[in-house]
Amino acid sequence: MKTYLDCIPCFLRQALEMARMSSSDPAIHEHVLREVLSWVSHMDMNVPPPVMARRIHRYLKKLTNNPDPYQEVKLQQMTLALKLAEEFRAKIKHSPWPFGWAARLAIGANVIDSGINVDISETAVRHTLQLALEEDLIGDLVELEREVQSANEVLYLADNAGEIVFDRLLIERIKPAKVTVVVRGAPILNDATIKEAQMAGLHEIATIISSGVDAPGILLDEASPELKTAWERANIIIAKGQGNFETLWGINRPIYFLFKVKCAVVAKHVGWPVGTFMAIKNQPKECFQSAPEPASW
Repeated sequence: MKTYLDCIPCFLRQALEMARMSSSDPAIHEHVLREVLSWVSHMDMNVPPPVMARRIHRYLKKLTNNPDPYQEVKLQQMTLALKLAEEFRAKIKHSPWPFGWAARLAIGANVIDSGINVDISETAVRHTLQLALEEDLIGDLVELEREVQSANEVLYLADNAGEIVFDRLLIERIKPAKVTVVVRGAPILNDATIKEAQMAGLHEIATIISSGVDAPGILLDEASPELKTAWERANIIIAKGQGNFETLWGINRPIYFLFKVKCAVVAKHVGWPVGTFMAIKNQPKECFQSAPEPASW
């Protein structure tokens, strides 16, 4: 997915938020914004948005000498998610369709996204998780379940801290031993790294590898050797979040994109409004349709 003009205000907002998180000096805030404005005036709009996001975050981390500005935010999000997960695990266990409920909750948890909202509350997370169980979903979870259960190897591309706890609830409904979970190669925004994956206990049930990339998405030409190998071996790929959607949409692989539409640019690209829960397979926009749930739903 290319970068659109409407992505530029988001770059500026993220840059200012991160500058303020890293320093209380208004002079640094102004300096950062001027630098970013200079970059975007010359950027290649044909590359996906996570490429510019990475440049901004690399610059700010170096300028402030802080390799992980969102460390405390991620810890808070992980603590909240671990608290909520046991409650929702019980709901999954007693649901009429455990895989479907787990998938919906994993999609709902994509709301824990500091690129959109740094200060999301427990109330907001609970509300979105409940909506994910109740509202219409675009895509076909029945087909997704069929494909992951028949696959020999499943590649699961994680997105955010906190969210990754709910990813575990979905992975538990596959056969975890055949799942390889991919996390970011270095801290960026609140995206999950190996540290957060281990906090979620994923190392106890599945294989965890690094993408080798410090962008909020998957850039295959820069991917780690482990990811390149797993990418080729996988029968089915699950890609969580908008960043992975932005960098991988249109690539000729069997990818299911699971995310909540959280910005107008992505909404326009997929043809569904902000707030929509998505579980779409890599295919042309005109093929999108809402699939029926099982009768027991």
